[in-house]
Amino acid sequence: MNKVILDKVTFGDNSIPLIGGPCVIESRDHCLGMAEKITEITTKLNIPFIFKSSFDKANRTSISSFRGNGLDDGLKILEEIKRTFNIPITTDIHLPEHAQAVSEVVDIIQIPAFLCRQTDLLIAAAKTGKVVNVKKGQFLSPYKVENIINKLEENGNKNILITERGNTFGFDSLVTDLRSIPIMKKFGYPVVFDATHSAQIPGNHENNTGGNREYIPSQTFAAVSAGADGIFMEVHDNVDSALSDASTQWPIEKLENTLQSILAFRKTYLNHG
Repeated sequence: MNKVILDKVTFGDNSIPLIGGPCVIESRDHCLGMAEKITEITTKLNIPFIFKSSFDKANRTSISSFRGNGLDDGLKILEEIKRTFNIPITTDIHLPEHAQAVSEVVDIIQIPAFLCRQTDLLIAAAKTGKVVNVKKGQFLSPYKVENIINKLEENGNKNILITERGNTFGFDSLVTDLRSIPIMKKFGYPVVFDATHSAQIPGNHENNTGGNREYIPSQTFAAVSAGADGIFMEVHDNVDSALSDASTQWPIEKLENTLQSILAFRKTYLNHG
C-alpha cells in the first residue's frame, strides 16, 4: 500500500493520525482555541494531527443554516492556525475553482461525500498536487471507489486518502459496513474512518441532521480494529451550541480518553491484523 506522507504525518504506517476540528469555522477565536486544545492532547499522546474545519458548508439541510465565513476569511484563519501551531491543515472544496486557492494554504484537499464522483472537482483537486482525501459517498459501494482513484491517478496524483463514512440505510439512517475498510485498502491507498459523520441520522429532524453521538466510540474502535489508517473526528468545546452537526461532534473534554482507547485498538490490529 502506498504511504501518504505530510512532513511529520504519515498515513499507512503504524501510526493512527487524527484529522480533527470543529465542523465549520464559527469564528477566528473559536477555531484557534480548538486547534490549541486538540494540539495539546495529540502532542501528549504522540498522535499525528491534521486540523480540519470548513470555510463553507454548502450541503446544509436548511437554507437558513449557518454555512461559514467564506473562502477568503476562512483561508486566512486556517493559514494562521497552520503558522501558529506548526500543524498541517485540511478543508473541503465544493467547486473546481476553489481548488487552486485552497491548495496554496492547506496540506490536504477534502472532497465531500456527496461530490465524490464529480469528475471536474476531482480533476481540479488532483492537478494541485496536494494530498486529496475523498469521502466515499453514502450511496456508493466500496468497490466503486476504484473509479474515483482512477480519476485522480489519471490526472497525475497518487497522494490519495479515502474516507469511509457509512452508507445510507433506509430513509434516515447510516450503517457502517466495516468490510469497506479492507476492501478499499486493496486499491492501494490508506483508508480513514470518519467517526462523527458515520453516526449521523440524515433527515431525522426537519431543519437539521440528527445523530447518535453515543455510538461514536464503539464504531471508531471497530474501524481501527478493521485496519483504518487514520481517524476523522469533528470536535467541539460546546457541542450543544455548535453551529453545524451539533448532534455528532465529539466533546473536547472526552477526546483524550477516546484517543487513548483508539491507540490500544490500533496496537491490537498491528499485533493480529
